[in-house]
Amino acid sequence: MRIVLVGPPGAGKGTQATRLAEQLRVPHISTGDLFRANISQQTELGKLAKSYMDAGNLVPDEVTIAMAKERMEQPDAEGGFLLDGFPRNVSQAEALDELLTTESMKLDAVLDLEAPEEEVVKRIAGRRICRNDSAHVFHETYKKPAKDGVCDVCGGELYQRDDDSEDTVRKRLEVYHTQTEPIIDYYKAQGLVVTISAMGPVDEVTQRALEALKREDDGQ
Repeated sequence: MRIVLVGPPGAGKGTQATRLAEQLRVPHISTGDLFRANISQQTELGKLAKSYMDAGNLVPDEVTIAMAKERMEQPDAEGGFLLDGFPRNVSQAEALDELLTTESMKLDAVLDLEAPEEEVVKRIAGRRICRNDSAHVFHETYKKPAKDGVCDVCGGELYQRDDDSEDTVRKRLEVYHTQTEPIIDYYKAQGLVVTISAMGPVDEVTQRALEALKREDDGQ
């Protein structure tokens, strides 16, 4: 299957993308991973992207699209892929359609993870990260440490990342509503959108998504 995963920040896209890609046996193609890989390997696209980032500018769509194109052309993506973080706006969605048409391919579904805005803010703003190891993540509501401000694993200090402050989260949501959310209507016009709730335990959301995708696949 060829799937695009969309949803607001805090809906659990990264977690679900990894789990769904494993279950569906397709590569998880994340724009964040693409940027990091191209920059660390110092590819031409990576150098170009870094030049924009170092100048404090957004990386142009054509650079992001070129990175995604290269990744989707790799052998492990022949049987399908799951795109996470791309397309991020309607112009990228149009470019993806053109690319897939050129390659005689098409999307099977656009999985839309829905979560109430206040829940999203609560999820992100409540996160606390260990200064010693960023893999040690706690939450003020959902995963409290035994001692406030102290990592249960190594005893390191827990802190809130600047990106996780409530004001920043609300600004990120504004960007999502303005730039990314319109692609849902774009894909609805093509009959591709499958919407599920991102609320509840991670396993339940994964199962909900797999069942919804199977129904979509069976109906085509």
